[in-house]
Amino acid sequence: MAKQAMFRIWRGDSSGGKFRDYVTPVDEGMVVLDAVHRIQAQQAPDLAVRWNCKAGKCGSCSAEINGMPKLMCMTRLSDLNLDMPVILEPMHAFPPIRDLVTDVSWNFRVKKTIKKFRPRSPDAPDGTWRMQQADVDRVQEFRKCIECFLCQDVCHVLREHHKHDEFIGPRYFVYVAALEMHPLDTEDRVKDLKDKYSIGYCNITTCCRQVCPEFITITENAIIPLKERVVDQYFDPLKKLLHIL
Repeated sequence: MAKQAMFRIWRGDSSGGKFRDYVTPVDEGMVVLDAVHRIQAQQAPDLAVRWNCKAGKCGSCSAEINGMPKLMCMTRLSDLNLDMPVILEPMHAFPPIRDLVTDVSWNFRVKKTIKKFRPRSPDAPDGTWRMQQADVDRVQEFRKCIECFLCQDVCHVLREHHKHDEFIGPRYFVYVAALEMHPLDTEDRVKDLKDKYSIGYCNITTCCRQVCPEFITITENAIIPLKERVVDQYFDPLKKLLHIL
């Protein structure tokens, strides 16, 4: 016999809302998204939820499960305490549209402001665009991002302080890192990191890395190296001394 579980789901829109409880049977192997679909089919056909691949690769079904940003399709019910209500909320860092769906369009607007890849001249001294395998490996993990925006949601600068006009968030620091660390790129984004994107707001708590479903080492491999570039260029006391002299 299937176990009965309670799901406490936030229902509402941009004008407000409240939690509603749904009891539904759950079977072995189910994930949270399966339960949401069952509730949609049997009890709440108007429940809004965004999803697509159901394989942890599209990033569509991001939500907050018991207070933690997660992908609903990758969160197994067997990993949750079903003796307590499973609390489902939309991501807190973005405006709610309806129920579990949020407006994440701000992220795509931010991406458009980042300077694009600018390759070095093909007339380089060696006449090639050769890259070392180590350079390829260094940025390869950044390509795994599925833009689920869970890292953006958990970041306190966006979630708690709402600095969306000043701060681009961990997802786009990863994007900038992939460009900045490309050996053929000649664009300079360091000034933008300091002034336009306020990378100094990040206090490297690693919360973004901890929620990444692709296990990208966001803090250590992307954000910290970018911070070091800003420090080297603008806050190195030796460079300042030499500049004065």
